[in-house]
Amino acid sequence: MTGKEYVLKVLSDVEKRNGNEAEFLNAVKEVTTSLIPVFDKHPEYIKAGLLERLVEPERQIMFRVPWVDDEGNVQVNRGYRIQFNSAIGPYKGGLRFHPSVNASIVKFLGFEQIFKNSLTGLPIGGGKGGADFDPKGKSDAEVMRFCQSFMAELYRHIGMDTDVPAGDIGVGGREIGYLYGYYKKLRGANDPGVLTGKGLSYGGSLGRTQATGYGLVYFTQEMLKSKNDSFEGKTVVISGSGNVAIYATEKAMQLGAKVVALSDSNGYIYDENGINLDVVKEIKEVKRGRIKEYLNYVSTASYTEGSRGIWTIKCDIALPCATQGEIDEESAKILVANGTKVVSEGANMPSTLEAIKVFQDNGVAFGPAKAANAGGVACSALEMSQDSMRLSWTFEEVDEKLKNIMVNIYKNSEKAAAEYGHEGNLLMGANISGFKKVADAMMAQGIV
Repeated sequence: MTGKEYVLKVLSDVEKRNGNEAEFLNAVKEVTTSLIPVFDKHPEYIKAGLLERLVEPERQIMFRVPWVDDEGNVQVNRGYRIQFNSAIGPYKGGLRFHPSVNASIVKFLGFEQIFKNSLTGLPIGGGKGGADFDPKGKSDAEVMRFCQSFMAELYRHIGMDTDVPAGDIGVGGREIGYLYGYYKKLRGANDPGVLTGKGLSYGGSLGRTQATGYGLVYFTQEMLKSKNDSFEGKTVVISGSGNVAIYATEKAMQLGAKVVALSDSNGYIYDENGINLDVVKEIKEVKRGRIKEYLNYVSTASYTEGSRGIWTIKCDIALPCATQGEIDEESAKILVANGTKVVSEGANMPSTLEAIKVFQDNGVAFGPAKAANAGGVACSALEMSQDSMRLSWTFEEVDEKLKNIMVNIYKNSEKAAAEYGHEGNLLMGANISGFKKVADAMMAQGIV
């Protein structure tokens, strides 16, 4: 059986089993089709049924999350944890609290996490979780009650050497604090390594807040270096205005770029003079407000309803940092027509498969999410190490380790792409590089 025949057979089986899970199917298709040359070169992977095992989670947990709002009404949400693959280490991946969360989204995120975590070079497997709860507009007391109810079930399934969740969309320092506080109460023990993204006063790591955004820019910087270029003097558009977008903006500006746009789920701001990041941090990190409020501080900026329109703004570099599927084929064509040279993903699969093809067909350098945004989970693993050793590294130490990890991810992705005949295709390179480490571990451990 050829590699192509094997991949198509597995894809057909996955579609039969998961036909209503579009996000998960897209993620599986994107990864597995990249691996065809690997299976041609390693028929032993086919004989071992490696791909059939890889696309099936080791464990899926779904549970009820009842809580009481400030008016005394009982609310019920649905919680998830997907423990996808533990071949190279404990499950590791964030928790997402957002109304869109469902089994398909959690599975797609968990599947991507396998390869992203492998790319870091650190011993962490792939997992993901969350709930269809929207923290937006909720009081601190409501968020606390929800987090405590969520942890009342999740604590049974996680542990420092088993499964280590972190934050994601809707889960920041506040939520991690409430989750860890209740975990500690339920377990009657201090196990700081069971959650990452914690506050500095109780086992968190310096640099973790900045890690995904900074890591994205470090990876993109390597992409630019390969073309004898840099961020200096470039116009950059960044979608989102949460943690990833804010710190990608900060690092891009430090490297000499001008970031002219940011967004949230309601719309986007454009400031031709360059975004005032202090204002954005005040709105988003302090007031938990909407990006439209930027106009209250900066009179020369404009605001447009609808977040997708941000990709009509002319830029040299586009860094999608909001959510999955935000750049479709039409948006990709607009970016190409406007002369965008680099697209690097800070969110998880923000470009559709059709959009990626447009970028690749038109010579746009494309940094795939599993490689470009791996800085967050890499720093989470560094936080786990510090917790295990009961010590804290300086910000500079963590940042240097993060930068080295991102540089190595770029180099390993580039090398894997060239080795399998797809030089310059970082998407294929990242998929192959991430897969090979997991595949070899699975082969060594037998059929489990």
